[in-house]
Amino acid sequence: MAAAQGHLADGPDNGGGDEAPVAFRSAVEGLRGARLRPELEVAVTRAPARLAPHAYALEAAVVQEDEDLADGRLILLHDPAGHDAWQGTFRLVTLVRAELEPEMAGDPLLPEVCWSWLTGAFEARGVAHEELSGTVTLAGSHYFGGLGDRPPATQIEIRASWTPREGREGVPDTAAHLTAWCELLCQIGGLPPTGGVDAAVVTLPQRRGPRAR
Repeated sequence: MAAAQGHLADGPDNGGGDEAPVAFRSAVEGLRGARLRPELEVAVTRAPARLAPHAYALEAAVVQEDEDLADGRLILLHDPAGHDAWQGTFRLVTLVRAELEPEMAGDPLLPEVCWSWLTGAFEARGVAHEELSGTVTLAGSHYFGGLGDRPPATQIEIRASWTPREGREGVPDTAAHLTAWCELLCQIGGLPPTGGVDAAVVTLPQRRGPRAR
């Protein structure tokens, strides 16, 4: 991912331009102005066209010593008419994934721990949200034939969506939501939490060696 670490890099202009509602443009500006951890590479990417009338998408990777520890995507959706399932006019949708050390993959509490990182990041930063739902999935891979020299690998994947509570003039604090999401991304990549999150929370160990692509 060609993005400078610690801040949002340019990409496709899917913020809607001057034709987008003021509330949506303000929410996008909140994302663009967020202060992020230096281990993160974040860039604008093309947003899906059919999920909502207006959408804005970011992709991110946790990078340390030229190794990708975790990656994910965050999509901001907006429907000015409101959406019954969202219980609001905005919705955030995410996918976060990372590879695990073999000794971690068998922990039966791992899905609950990973989900608690998302809710804990919200609570630590006072991020107001509603209608949170999602899944935590563990997927194992065993390699054969020409790939037989690779060790078995397990990937954890978090999919979630939530409605950010709208503040003044109907605009949610998207910078706070992005910061909390980035904390989740760093934790699933094995980095220790920052001061904004309880330092006693369990973290995954960092992977050994570069991830196979």
